[in-house]
This record gives sequence, structure tokens and C-alpha cells, in this order.
Amino acid sequence: IKHSHQTNSINLNDPVSLQLHLDTRLYQLDCAIKISLWQEAIKTINDIHSLMQLSKKKPKPQALANYYKKQALVFSKANNRLFEACALMKHYQLVFDQKKTATVEEKQMLASGVLMATLAIPLPASMSENEKYLDLQNSTKDKNMTLASYLDLQHAPTRETLIADIVKQGIPGKVYPELQPLFKILEVDFQPLKLCSLVDTMLSEVEKTYPDLVPYAVDVRQVAVLRLMRQLAQVYDKISISKVVSLIPYIEPLELELLIIEPAKTLDLQLRIDHSTQTFIFGSTIQYQREETTSGPTVQQMPSEMFRNQLVLLYGALNKSVDLISPAMKVQAKDALRHESISVYMKSAKRDQLNMIKRKEMIEHRKEYYENLNTEKERAELQEREKTRREAEKAETKRRDEEEKRRTEERSAREEKHKDKLLKMEKVKKLMEQLGEKPFEGLTEEELLVMEEEELLARGIEYMSKEKDDLKHKMKQVEKRLDYYTRAQRLVEIPLLKDEWEKSQGDDKIWWEEKEAARIEMAIKKREYDISTRARLLRMKDDKDAFVASILSQKEMQHQEEVNRFEAELARVREERKEVKKQEILKQLTDKRRKEQLAKEAEDKRKQKEEELRKFKEEKMKSDAEAREAQLKQEARIRAVEEKMAQKERERSGGFNRDRDGDRGGDRWDRGGDRGGDRGGER
Repeated sequence: IKHSHQTNSINLNDPVSLQLHLDTRLYQLDCAIKISLWQEAIKTINDIHSLMQLSKKKPKPQALANYYKKQALVFSKANNRLFEACALMKHYQLVFDQKKTATVEEKQMLASGVLMATLAIPLPASMSENEKYLDLQNSTKDKNMTLASYLDLQHAPTRETLIADIVKQGIPGKVYPELQPLFKILEVDFQPLKLCSLVDTMLSEVEKTYPDLVPYAVDVRQVAVLRLMRQLAQVYDKISISKVVSLIPYIEPLELELLIIEPAKTLDLQLRIDHSTQTFIFGSTIQYQREETTSGPTVQQMPSEMFRNQLVLLYGALNKSVDLISPAMKVQAKDALRHESISVYMKSAKRDQLNMIKRKEMIEHRKEYYENLNTEKERAELQEREKTRREAEKAETKRRDEEEKRRTEERSAREEKHKDKLLKMEKVKKLMEQLGEKPFEGLTEEELLVMEEEELLARGIEYMSKEKDDLKHKMKQVEKRLDYYTRAQRLVEIPLLKDEWEKSQGDDKIWWEEKEAARIEMAIKKREYDISTRARLLRMKDDKDAFVASILSQKEMQHQEEVNRFEAELARVREERKEVKKQEILKQLTDKRRKEQLAKEAEDKRKQKEEELRKFKEEKMKSDAEAREAQLKQEARIRAVEEKMAQKERERSGGFNRDRDGDRGGDRWDRGGDRGGDRGGER
């Protein structure tokens, strides 16, 4: 998948390629397990899961069963009993559903493995619903979800769900006869004085008879110890350590203490150890207790749990009594708190609003700055990557061209050599088509190319004549032997078949008579038992009718009381809701008026700013007009002065215009005067 963009990559969209890839990974998993590379086995399981997700159809049931079996072995080496039991359950379901030829012994072996692996799962810490909701071990959850996906499960399994599944499928009744009572002893019956002794006796027999189940025995014994301590906690307040050790024949006092110390530390087991008196003390104080959600057989709650429930019920009853006695007090307290909150808000509303606006602007500026900074950084990185990519493409293109040139030369040389060889082999193939391939068996390709055409032809004719003679001789021998054998078989078979048929007729008749007599006898007994049962049940009919009538009358009275209580509660809730609705309407009107006042103030400020801006513009326009008018007057005075100076110059130069030279000079002076006037004007 990672190298799918390359030219020679594997196309996993092709079903054949995907299946071959999956078969390779399954063989790789088998090899990793054989040489004890467990990390590689886990990686291979991950690859197999990814390939199964890509495949549009499920793998073959045989391959899938083998996959689940290998997974169970990997989880067993990781000492993960929970997912080992899940994998064995999947393997058992596949074998039970798909393999119709499975023997009873094979099914018993698989069911026993599933049962022992499930019972060997350590007892989980009991958690209430709130504790489950607040469980923050995300890494453990993610790991369990990943492992569950390997087994095609939607949710992470638990010990309780696995036990429910094996009960639903009837696995406790399909195991070895020696193991059938084990599930009932551990998960159903409540017998703390005999629990561990029964489990130890049963597991000792299993260890001797079935060596495959030995790895689970130690964990099942530990589970039995914790189950025993939980059952003792429901019966005893205090018990001596020696008494508990005597109830567990396979454990020492120190081992027992080490085993129960962790559940006691997490309050999963309400127990304390008093070494001064050598006793176990059950129960816990109020400040350290937790809500119990124990699993397994129970007869009663712990004393501390009973006390806690009584306190909770008393607290609820007192709260309801206060609400019924003085409902107005609760409403008044709410109103006072609401008015106080409104007054506090009104004092700091404007300041908080301005602070929020400033903070928003600062955040926006900072956000824009960092966005620009990131954009520049990304642009620089993109340019660098693009430059590196172009250089790599140039180098790759050059390498490909050189490689293609070398391959072309090598291919041309191979093709020339191959053509010569084909021409020689073509002649040999024609002879082999005419004479067959058997005459040339034992000859290599080089030997065939060395031999001449006449030698090959002579070899083929010689072989064919020899084959023909051998075939005739064999046919004659087979024909004679078959004739003799068939005749002898018929002569011996006929009397034996007659005897067998007569014997089977007699046996069938005797069997039918025995079965018919047994059926008639069973029908008579069943009829007599049904009659006696009917007579016995008729005597109880009147008592049954009276009992049912009394129960119905009590239920009707209880129902009427519940209806009356519900109607009273409904009326109270309606009144409370009316009051709350009234307060909400008042609050909405107050908020609306406050918003209108704020809008009016904002509008006044806007109009004031517009008026100031208009006055400023008018004053500026007036000053600009006065400045332009003064500038125009100044320009008019300058032009008048320039005109007077030009007139005087023309009058001064008018007396010299008498002859041609004077005219020319006059022209020059005129032009000069004009230029002077112009320059003066320009100045």
C-alpha cells in the first residue's frame, strides 16, 4: 500500500494478487510463531487484518480458523487471557458452523479450551456507571479496540460478555465430562466452604488427563481464591487467616496475602488484614467505601453497602419532605440569587464588554500575524521541496535513460542469441510432433541440438516399433487374466450373497418386533402418568384461582395509589413551571428594555459624530475658498504689472523703425521685447 505509486508496485485491487498476498502473510505468521518471533507475529497479524479489510470477500473458513488459532497462541504468549479466550471462541464458532465432519472428541476439546480460557481471565475491578464514564485510560482503551478489530469485533470484550456468550451457545455442556461442573461451581453456586477444594480436585484430574489445559489451571485457581474471598465477605464480618488457608488446599498464607492485596487496595474487595489477631476483617468505613457492582454468585449486600443505601434513601426522603412542606422557600431562594446575579452583572457589564472587545481585537491581530508567519514559512518550505523534487526528478530521469539504454543493448544481444536457438529447436519440434516425445526422453536440449535430423528420425522409428510389440503382448496377458478372475469371482460370490440376504431378513424382523414392543410399553406408561398428573393438578385449581384473585386486587389498589400520587405531583410541577415561566417572561422584558436603551444611546452618539464631521467639512471648505480667492487676486495684480511693463517697452522701441535695416532691427527688437516680456511674465 505504501509503495502503490511506484511503477512495479503490487496492485492490491486485483483479487488474485490480494489472495496471494494474504496467503503469504499467513505463512509468514506460521513461521514467526515456529521460531518464537512474537513481535513479528503481531506485525504480521496487523498486515493480515489490513488485507482482510481491503478484500471484498471473506477468506476461506479454513484459513480464517487457522488465523484465529494462531492469534490465540500469540495472545497466550503475551499472557492476555481475555483476547486469547476471544480468539478461541472465534475458532470454535468457525469449526462448529463450517466443519460438518468434526468429531465429538474434537468439539469437546475446542469447547474445553474456550471454557478454561474464559474462566482463567482475572476478575475485573468492579466499577459503577460513573466510574466507567470517568475512566481516562485512553491508551488501554485504544489498545483493546485495536486488538478487538483484529478479531472482527465492534467493541472491546469483557469477561462478563464472554461468559454470556458461552452460556448462550451452551459451551459448559459440551466440554469434557470432568469439566462440566466447573462453570457452575465458579459462576453460579454460592458455597464458599467447598469452592476451592472442589476446583482443586477437578483441576488435578484435568491436569493428569488433558495436558493441553494445564496452562489455564494456575489462573483458574487464582480466580477461585478471589471468588472465595468475595463470598466470604458476604457471610462473615471477621475470619481467621488459618481458617481461610484451610479452605484453600493449594496456597500458602503469604501467597494468599499477596494475591488479595491488590483488590483490597482498589476497594474491589472490602477487606483488611489484622496481623495482631491473625484475622481478615471484612467491610469498610463510610468515607472509603464505593458503590458495589459485583459479578458472580451473591446472597446479600455488604453491611457497609446496606448502611450507605439507607443514608441515600434518608437524604432523598428529607429533600422531598422539605419541598412538600415549604415549596415557596425554594422559589424565593432562586429569585434572590437571580436578582443578585443581575445586579452584579449590571455593575460590570460595560467594563467587561470593553475588555472583551479589546481582547477580541488583540486575538485577531495576533492570529493574523501568526497566520502570515505560517504562510511565509509554508511557502518557503514548499519552494525548497519543489526545488529538491525537481533535482531528484532530473537525476531520476538521467538514471532511467542510462538504464533504458543498457537494457536495450542487453535485450538486443539476447534476442539475437534466442533467434538462433529457436531456428534450431523448430526443426527438432517438427520431428517430435511427427514421432512423439517419448522417443526423445532422457535427452537434454543441448543433446537434441547436436544430433542430426536422420539420427532423430531413426531413433523415433525404432522406439515406435518396440512400443507396438510390447503393447500387443500386454493386451493378451491382461485379457487372459481378467477372464479367469471374473469367472472365479462369480462362482464364489453367488452362495455368499444368498446367505447374507437370508440372515439380514431375520435380523431386521427381530429388531422391528423389539422396537414396536418397547414403543407400545412407553405409550402405556406415558398415558398412566398423564392421567395421574391431571388428577393431582385439579385439586389445586380452587386455591390457585383464589390466590390469583387476591394478587389482582392488591395490584389494583397499588395502581390506584400510584395514580393519585402521580396526579398530586403533576399539579405541583405545573404550578412550579407556571412560576418559572412568569419569571422568564419578566427577565425577557427587562433584557429587551435594556437593549433598546443601549441602542438609543449608540444612535445618539452616532448622530453627534456625524454633526461634528459635517461642521468640520464646512469650515474646511470655507477656508479653502478664501485661500483660492486670495491667490486669484494676487495673480491678477501680477498680470497687470507685466502688461504695463510690456506697453512701456513697445513705446520705447517704436522710434527706430525707418528703413529696412531699421525694420529688421525693429523686428529683432520687437522679438526681443516680446521675449523679454515673455520671460518677465514667466518670472
